Amino acid sequence: MTLNLPPLKKPNALDALNFLLADVRGALGPFLNVFLVTQQGWSQSAVGVVAMVGGLLGLLAQGPAGALIDTVRAKRELVAGGLAILAVGSLVIFAVPTFWPVMVANATLAVVGDIFGPAVAALTLGLYARSQLAGRMGRNGAFDHAGNVFIAVVAGVIGRLFGQRAIFLLGPVFALLAIGAVLSIPAGGIDHDRAGRHDQPSRGRRQAHLSAFIRCRPLMIFAGCGLLFHFANAPLLPLVGQKLASANPEWATAMMSSCIIAAQLVMLPMALFAGHYARKWGRKPVLLIAFTILPVRACLYIVSDNPAWLIGVQLLDGIGAGLIGVLTPLVVSDLTRATGHYNLALGLVMSAQGVGGAISGLAAGAVVDRLGYPPAFLGPGLAAGIAVVALLAFFPETGAPPASPQAGQPDVIGLS
Repeated sequence: MTLNLPPLKKPNALDALNFLLADVRGALGPFLNVFLVTQQGWSQSAVGVVAMVGGLLGLLAQGPAGALIDTVRAKRELVAGGLAILAVGSLVIFAVPTFWPVMVANATLAVVGDIFGPAVAALTLGLYARSQLAGRMGRNGAFDHAGNVFIAVVAGVIGRLFGQRAIFLLGPVFALLAIGAVLSIPAGGIDHDRAGRHDQPSRGRRQAHLSAFIRCRPLMIFAGCGLLFHFANAPLLPLVGQKLASANPEWATAMMSSCIIAAQLVMLPMALFAGHYARKWGRKPVLLIAFTILPVRACLYIVSDNPAWLIGVQLLDGIGAGLIGVLTPLVVSDLTRATGHYNLALGLVMSAQGVGGAISGLAAGAVVDRLGYPPAFLGPGLAAGIAVVALLAFFPETGAPPASPQAGQPDVIGLS
């Protein structure tokens, strides 16, 4: 599949940014829960509280972060500042892995982390024309997943040689490299009108009232389904990692890395698949594939505790997450044409996803403490099944295939 990227827009800089941002985030998130439970002796419920607080604060900041990105022209500098804060937070977790320092650092990182997804999407919109957007988003996703594979391998090696705690020193290293990557994107190549999803020139452009988001039924359905998807998906990898670590404590980091690598190796081609077929088939068929995989995966985890089986089932995460990561900014872009509120809308959708992830961390930890792992897997599976039904029954096509450009187009956010 050909992406046809314009050579003057320096796609390699955006590629490097996506790759390195994955390294920064990957050196923190998936390994933190396992480290706290297996090395620091935290209870599942305590870990769930930290995850919930960080998630809730992060989701509260999603909307304001999106609105800030819509209005600020120094998007590259905003990302660089967020990366610097993230580096400091990672060092705090390494130096003082006790409850309150970890709580504060994790919450700060969750809030700052809200900047990266919308900012990269905005930079992409500002650098590429609408006709190139699906392919470029797919390429963004591919480099993101390649970065996740890389950091999982590096973290596995570092954790095995120097202990799990040493993994958190990788965050500052990759944050500095990512700062260099984002600042290498030429500021003059960014169309700031397009980066805010303005399809009209500044003069005569009309803005959408914020209440229009609530009245946009497809956007609300998509946000609700995203909430259920992330409620179901967020706890699965940490739960699998904890099961593997409890049974094989000396191989905890290596097995966690194996789970991440297994999924990310699948996500990489899935991101390219999503970019290509979201343009060819439309958005909804690809979304349905992503959502349907999740309840199947959740149920398969309870079939066996064999490490090879659990890591094999984790491959299915690559299909769902790989597709969703590309489709989310595309669907929001479809629904916010000419409004100037793309990043705000994306922030609100990601807030809904964050609600799901934040609630699920505490819920899954409490269920494991009281009932064990099988119910903790089946609950998310049920939530994912509800999301599939809602998406199939109520969500319209937002980007019709090229052969029928007028077919299935939903209402976009209304203009005042």
